[in-house]
Amino acid sequence: MPEVIFNGPAGRLEGRYQPSKEKSAPIAIILHPHPQFGGTMNNQIVYQLFYLFQKRGFTTLRFNFRSIGRSQGEFDHGAGELSDAASALDWVQSLHPDSKSCWVAGYSFGAWIGMQLLMRRPEIEGFISVAPQPNTYDFSFLAPCPSSGLIINGDQDKVAPEKDVNALVEKLKTQKGILITHKTIPGANHFFSGQVDALTAACEDYVDRRLNGELTPEPAAKRIR
Repeated sequence: MPEVIFNGPAGRLEGRYQPSKEKSAPIAIILHPHPQFGGTMNNQIVYQLFYLFQKRGFTTLRFNFRSIGRSQGEFDHGAGELSDAASALDWVQSLHPDSKSCWVAGYSFGAWIGMQLLMRRPEIEGFISVAPQPNTYDFSFLAPCPSSGLIINGDQDKVAPEKDVNALVEKLKTQKGILITHKTIPGANHFFSGQVDALTAACEDYVDRRLNGELTPEPAAKRIR
C-alpha cells in the first residue's frame, strides 16, 4: 500500500493509503489509539480495520496523528488530533471527488476522535467505535448521534469498564432515526489480547450486513445536511 505524506494543520501527516479501483467507492478513515501511550497507525487492530475496508472495495486511509512517526506537530489533547482527522478526510476527498459517502473507524482514543469527526461531517454514514472510553472522555457531544454504527468492547476491559460503555450505548439507542449495534467480546481486555481475530470477525460481519442493506433503522434515517 502506498506510503503518503499530506498537509495537516500542524505540518505534514504520514499515512498509508489504498485507493479503490472504483471512482465512486466509499472512503474509510481509520484512527489509532492514544499517541502518548504507544498508539500508532501500525497498531494491529488499526491495521485489521484498514484491511477489512480495503478488502471490501473502500478507498482506505490510516495515518499517524501529529507527533507520531513522521507526522509533525505536538500532541494536542484531542483538539488538534480532530483537526488532523478532518484534514485527512479532506485530503482523500480531494483525490476522490466522486465518492459520496464515508465511514470512520477508531480504536480507544481514536474512537473518541472518530465520533467527534462524525458530528462534523454529514457525509459519514457509518462508524466502528472499538473500546471507546466514556469514563475518560466526554461523549456528550453525541446529541444526537447522526449516523448508525457499531460499538464494540471487551467484557474484561479495565481501561474502559463495560458498565460505562453500556451506559453510552443505552443513551445512543434512545435516539430515533439511527441504529446503534453493540457487540461485547467475551474475555477481551482493552487491548483484545488473544481476541483480535474475534474482534475483526465481528467488525467484518457488521460491515457486510450494512453493505447488504441490513441494520437499517425503521423508519429509515433522514439525515439533516
